[in-house]
Amino acid sequence: MQSSRILKTLLASLLFGAVFLTGHAAAHIVKVEDDSFVELHALLEKFKEVDIVFIGERHGEPGHQEAQLQIIQALEEAGEDVAIAMEMFREDYQPVLDRWVEGNLTRDELVEAYHQNWGMWPRYRPIFEYARKQRIPMVGLNLSRKVTGKVAREGFDSLSESHLDQLPPVQCSPDPRYENFIRRAMGLHSDDGKAFSNFCEAQLLWDKVMAINLLEYLDDNPGKTVVVLAGSGHAWKYGIPEQISERSDYDYLVLMPEIDNRLSRETATTEEVDYLLMGVEQGPLH
Repeated sequence: MQSSRILKTLLASLLFGAVFLTGHAAAHIVKVEDDSFVELHALLEKFKEVDIVFIGERHGEPGHQEAQLQIIQALEEAGEDVAIAMEMFREDYQPVLDRWVEGNLTRDELVEAYHQNWGMWPRYRPIFEYARKQRIPMVGLNLSRKVTGKVAREGFDSLSESHLDQLPPVQCSPDPRYENFIRRAMGLHSDDGKAFSNFCEAQLLWDKVMAINLLEYLDDNPGKTVVVLAGSGHAWKYGIPEQISERSDYDYLVLMPEIDNRLSRETATTEEVDYLLMGVEQGPLH
């Protein structure tokens, strides 16, 4: 039994090592706490100690989804009971994800549903295929973009009474670092108060609903290690993780790719992220 466990861990390390052989340059993972490079097996052991692993991405950036898949493979091969929760599917499409993983949905049916939720299918296809092959549960976290779009344009109070009854209350009062992030993301300046407030409310609503959906899954499935795939603005600690901390005692770690003008080895802090993935340079999937 022990030898089998060791073999699985070695296989996981080899799989996970592929993350570091991307494109024309090697990628590295940096522990933000002390600015040190992390050995693959040590990082994997840390991920196995927590309930949630957040892996951020910049949507459409080559290599980010491939790195996410390698981490999912590494955890699964190491014997973890893994689930994949994602921004890329809405919660009301959960039956579609369940049928896909169970083998009761054709690829064409999945792709049709996928395009009603997200884009860039070729980049995410290997993740869906691996989940089906290994029977790894997939969890839709998102809410309707029509809702967040309306809040971003007109504010939370603009929603209909039926929507307001179903959603958690939102009031934007961010700390300076979160406000600075949103202003950089939007290109806003100090005189854009209403536009900033509306966008901030939409972002907070997004994070709150995804956190609530994630917590419901964790409460119903104790013992799972949930890998969360989400954009950088949701996966960093001021996003979904902060909402998780406010509502539960679940432990998590956050891995984010280095992103120009937002997260870098020189500026990142442990208030934002635990680990930085640097140097991912793969081309498009085929």
